[in-house]
Amino acid sequence: MGPHPAVAAIRLAVRRVLHDVLTDVQRSSQNSPPHPPREQAPPLVLVACSGGADSMALASALAFEAPKLGIRAGGITVDHGLQPGSDLRAAEVVVRLTALGMTPVESVAVDVGRDGGPEAAARDARYAALDAAAERHSAAAVLLGHTRDDQAETVLLGLARGSGIRSLSGMAATSGVAGRYRRPFLHIDRQTARKACLVQSLPVWDDPHNTDPAYTRSRLRHEGLPALEKALGKGVVEALARTAQLSRDDADALDTWAAQADTTVRDAAGLLECAKLYALPPAVRRRIVRRAAIDAGAPAGSLFARHIEEVDRLITGWRGQGAINLPGKVVAQRQGGRLVIRQG
Repeated sequence: MGPHPAVAAIRLAVRRVLHDVLTDVQRSSQNSPPHPPREQAPPLVLVACSGGADSMALASALAFEAPKLGIRAGGITVDHGLQPGSDLRAAEVVVRLTALGMTPVESVAVDVGRDGGPEAAARDARYAALDAAAERHSAAAVLLGHTRDDQAETVLLGLARGSGIRSLSGMAATSGVAGRYRRPFLHIDRQTARKACLVQSLPVWDDPHNTDPAYTRSRLRHEGLPALEKALGKGVVEALARTAQLSRDDADALDTWAAQADTTVRDAAGLLECAKLYALPPAVRRRIVRRAAIDAGAPAGSLFARHIEEVDRLITGWRGQGAINLPGKVVAQRQGGRLVIRQG
């Protein structure tokens, strides 16, 4: 008799990602400079584990599948220090991951700042710790337990921000430096992950932040999405996740188009020519403008759609208006039919 369907689903998702990681490792070794033959250590894949159902299910699947492919499985848990006893919970996660046969396993304590609000600050601290751990252990990849439900929530948050198609594309299956982060569960719902833990008798910890209405994502999870499902039916989460993938494909195509068009809209001195920019579709033109602003020093995270729209009006609605101030002390202005974006 085979494993429970929920366990089979999470293992299959992880197996597919591990095959991708192995392919990338082999390709990288083929492209690296020649060196004297020596025994290569098996690649290491880490799981980022909070002790919650999603990441514990992911850890169990990694521990099961990795040895069969000649991969070492390790784990990292991040102690954000935001709640009393968080260090004890992190220590419990270390014990659970070690019991699954993982090595190395470690807990990393971080200091959470305040920039961008509590959720963003915690996320920034967490990824910085995971990046450092991946470098320290020379990990081939770090697996993250984001589910289809998380993806749906991310799409709705992006929709609420009104930041365009890229924000609707949600979380990528692969992201980070050299594709470090992998998200095997983006097509698996939260209930499947929880069921997989239950049937394997894996203890899980439910973070109280996930039910705290002070957090935007928590309100969306417990109030917003249920209301949408009540009004529109149970397929909302799946449809939003599908929207994310379709939006990502479209955004990637437009980014590629914009990168290719960038060289065709500049004069001999490398300045952007407004007439040539005007002839491009708005989605392509605004991507070129955004990239130029970032290259000039505008922080990507502070550059919003309204900023790009203001600069775009220098191209499409020129009436002699003055310079536009952008984040990062960057200034955009029209001079002699050229769009000049530079440090102010």
